[in-house]
Amino acid sequence: MTLYARIRIFLEMIKFSHTIFALPFAFTGALLAARGLPSPAQAGWILLAMVGARTAAMGLNRVIDAEIDARNPRTATRAIPAGLLSRAAVWVFIVLSVALMLLAAGMLNPLCLYLSPVALAFLLLYSYCKRFTALAHVVLGICLAGAPLGAWIAIRGAVELPALLLGLGVLFWVAGFDILYALQDLDFDRAAGLHSIPAALGVTGSLWTARLFHLTALGFLGALYLVLGLGPWFLAGLAAACAMLLYEHWLLRSGDLGKLDAAFFNMNGYISVTIFLATLLDTLKVAA
Repeated sequence: MTLYARIRIFLEMIKFSHTIFALPFAFTGALLAARGLPSPAQAGWILLAMVGARTAAMGLNRVIDAEIDARNPRTATRAIPAGLLSRAAVWVFIVLSVALMLLAAGMLNPLCLYLSPVALAFLLLYSYCKRFTALAHVVLGICLAGAPLGAWIAIRGAVELPALLLGLGVLFWVAGFDILYALQDLDFDRAAGLHSIPAALGVTGSLWTARLFHLTALGFLGALYLVLGLGPWFLAGLAAACAMLLYEHWLLRSGDLGKLDAAFFNMNGYISVTIFLATLLDTLKVAA
């Protein structure tokens, strides 16, 4: 197999296209921290740090969960269980991704570099969580909350209240939609002795927990709007995000997973991009 083919399979394995969930929030954090546009160098290193961190995280998850994935009919065709990539090859990609993340963090500022091991520890922890706790969804939320928080630190060199509010908003948004995504593995998780909120609470309990998490996420984003005194564009983006979350939950109101793609992939991608664009317009003081 050629190197190009291996890279293509690896990018498919880690769902590289799903970077759209976290990357817009990273740049939202950068815009708010800079109170304008970050420098091209800052934006470039933030992008590389994000790509490195997420690629390493997904690679770790696929290697660590390879045996579980092989037993689950939904995931048995993933690259490692299907024999398309060896564990050794994936480890090479992981090491290169971690190196990219550390390089980018170091180029941004010392605090970003010092906190990188903490971020990597949470990325590693997430891959093992389902073996001992149903709170894996929350740990995943913490991992993705590192995107806007890390971008804020990259610009300001400090952890401040607005960054924490944005990070908490992302945490509960991610944890909520990950609960919905995990519904499709409810029966397998129970049979395999794995832990998740769907396995613990069932369909109805999971839907209500996800709704509560998403309401909490909107509350933190609303608090961010008030603390920073943001303008009408951000408020409009927040209202649009609220409408999309309502639609997402309406699609899955009966527990029918046939509309999961629309609820999970489409809506959440739209939400992150919408918040970013609203923040960009607000930051640039575009007339409403």
